[in-house]
Amino acid sequence: MRFRLTPRETSFYDMFAASAENLVTGSRILTELLGAEPSARGDIADRMRAAEHAGDDATHAIFHQLNSSFVTPFDREDIYSLASALDDVMDAMEAAVDLVVLYQVHDLPKGIEYQIEVLVRAAELTAEAMPRLRTMENLTEYWIEVNRLENQADQVHRKLLAQLFNGSYEAIEVLKLKEIVDSLEEAADAFERVANTIETIVVKES
Repeated sequence: MRFRLTPRETSFYDMFAASAENLVTGSRILTELLGAEPSARGDIADRMRAAEHAGDDATHAIFHQLNSSFVTPFDREDIYSLASALDDVMDAMEAAVDLVVLYQVHDLPKGIEYQIEVLVRAAELTAEAMPRLRTMENLTEYWIEVNRLENQADQVHRKLLAQLFNGSYEAIEVLKLKEIVDSLEEAADAFERVANTIETIVVKES
């Protein structure tokens, strides 16, 4: 670790941990889409929207703290990048749920549950890892596993696209479902950006 003569603002750690825990909440709300009756999806979307608003508030709090702090625990651009990537995850998950409701999708494509499983696991790993930013220790397995999960998400996404374009769906339904599975893939990509940013921080601070 670098030796510093000036005290560091430590509230960032708590805010990042809270933001990551909110992603766990969002991913679990996302799982409720599976098997839910179309009539119940509006409530799921409302709760996901509330989680997304909480995520926005957490991100704004981090940015405010960043702008108010003279000394930060690690590079300012990395704080910004980490907060933005966490926010991107929630935005993508919320978009997927909202699209299901707005497009009045009745049946989700088979295999989308594997996309959601990946997001739930990535959220749990991120929430478990975030408190360890304080010490920058025992984080290597975290970013390796999230990168593995993102590769898995890519494979699931490609299979879903192949399924959508195999001629079993009407053209308008293909467009609707593709936008939903693309949003879930964006969430997986954003989780990888979170992990890559944490790796960058650890390398810089070691």
